[in-house]
Amino acid sequence: MKHLTKIFAVSSLALAASACDVNKTEDGEMPDVDVESGELPEYEVKKTDDGKMPDIDVEGGELPEYDVDTVDVDVRTETKEVEVPVVDVDMPEDDEEDDIDN
Repeated sequence: MKHLTKIFAVSSLALAASACDVNKTEDGEMPDVDVESGELPEYEVKKTDDGKMPDIDVEGGELPEYDVDTVDVDVRTETKEVEVPVVDVDMPEDDEEDDIDN
């Protein structure tokens, strides 16, 4: 029973401390900060040895499975007869082609 009383007292104190009302009385202001640009150091890089890619063994993984309810699409086809226009082409005779080439 003593432990229960202590727990209740500590809980009540924590509730009273956290349930306070805070009102803002004036606006704050950010500090002024002056930043000057710097320079990165220069480096000279020389290749001293050929590199090589590491050997990696990779085993296939598994994607998660999902149950997806999709829309049922019913596609129907119909056969129809369509009249096609008749095209009459008159080809030139062989004699006329020889005259054009000369």
